[in-house]
Amino acid sequence: MEKSIQEKIADSYNQNAKERDLYILQDWKVNEREIFLGKLKTNKCLNLLEIGAGAGKDSLYFKEQGLITTSTDISPEMVKLCKEKGLNAKVMDFAHLAFPDDHFDSIWALNCLLHVSKKDIKNVLLEIRRVLKPSGIFYMGVYGGENHDGIWEEDSYTPKRFFSFFEDNSIKELLSEFFTIDYFHVVPKEIVGGPFHFQSIILIKV
Repeated sequence: MEKSIQEKIADSYNQNAKERDLYILQDWKVNEREIFLGKLKTNKCLNLLEIGAGAGKDSLYFKEQGLITTSTDISPEMVKLCKEKGLNAKVMDFAHLAFPDDHFDSIWALNCLLHVSKKDIKNVLLEIRRVLKPSGIFYMGVYGGENHDGIWEEDSYTPKRFFSFFEDNSIKELLSEFFTIDYFHVVPKEIVGGPFHFQSIILIKV
């Protein structure tokens, strides 16, 4: 039986976990993270869930800023790296979050929701919304600016990863069904250094 998109993504990141743990965070990503931290402080958030946490560098940053963090990722190797950093980390698919309703003050999702197909993204957003407290804040950062939904044939990872990209207006329209858009910032391709620009979005559960 052929593996699901999620199983293939887990395999890809398991194989590249140690390499990704060595990545240096780009300055523009640091800036967007600091903007979100400002929102967390303004809203007096106490806890934060990171989905698609990878090796846990962002979770560790937020923990060092005084937040109670929970890190989840579909890749067991990534979760292992999170735990080595002293993080509370669990292997978990963000389509099925094993947390109560209205549980987290804030959620951070950097470059993970772009692995969700367009037919499944609404159900994932509903699940994220479910575990976020009323007036809670949700950061979603993804590459985009063009329309795509499928395996990225130029991908260097094995197995090749599934990616879903949205044009700016399309992703705004989608997210507005579930959240209030508080902040939408595009980081240009020239700064990102790739074929896509970056959509940095802060959302509020109302």
